[in-house]
Amino acid sequence: MFIQTESTPNPATLKFLPGQTVLEMGTADFPNAEAAAKSPLARRIFASAPVTGVFFGTDFVTVTKADAAEWQYIKPAILGAIMEHYQSGAAVIEGEQAASGHAEHTGENGDIVRQIKELLDTRVRPAVAQDGGDITFHGFDRGVVYLHMQGACAGCPSSTLTLKMGIENLLRHYIPEVTEVRPVAA
Repeated sequence: MFIQTESTPNPATLKFLPGQTVLEMGTADFPNAEAAAKSPLARRIFASAPVTGVFFGTDFVTVTKADAAEWQYIKPAILGAIMEHYQSGAAVIEGEQAASGHAEHTGENGDIVRQIKELLDTRVRPAVAQDGGDITFHGFDRGVVYLHMQGACAGCPSSTLTLKMGIENLLRHYIPEVTEVRPVAA
């Protein structure tokens, strides 16, 4: 098994490509070791090195290291953990995978929210997946779109620029009711 690695715009996060499907669909975010209870792969990665976050996409795993850790020392242990997991034949996530994605929106502005989610799914999420992350809809209130940043996007130094210059401009261009985009904490 050959696992490729790619850097991401977030220097604390690396993208690992195992050459196999990680999740059939959607994403899964594990912002700490406790959140990884249902994932043998995430548990193995957290146990292998000083890691502060693990994120799964359909064909990649992104890992966020602790501030004091250096990639040159922990990358081999993480590669080993991923390889051991796939050789074990264990499931990536045990039981039902929680549907990861956009928050539900009920009430007024349903058409606007549908447009926002469609633009996120077709234009934004594929691009940020290339960088090892995901951005999902959290809410819409009085012209402000609230987005949840996951994986390499969470804590990335360029995430504010991505939100303001990229996503906000895109949404405002297509949906005049949108006035601003803000991140929400996990």
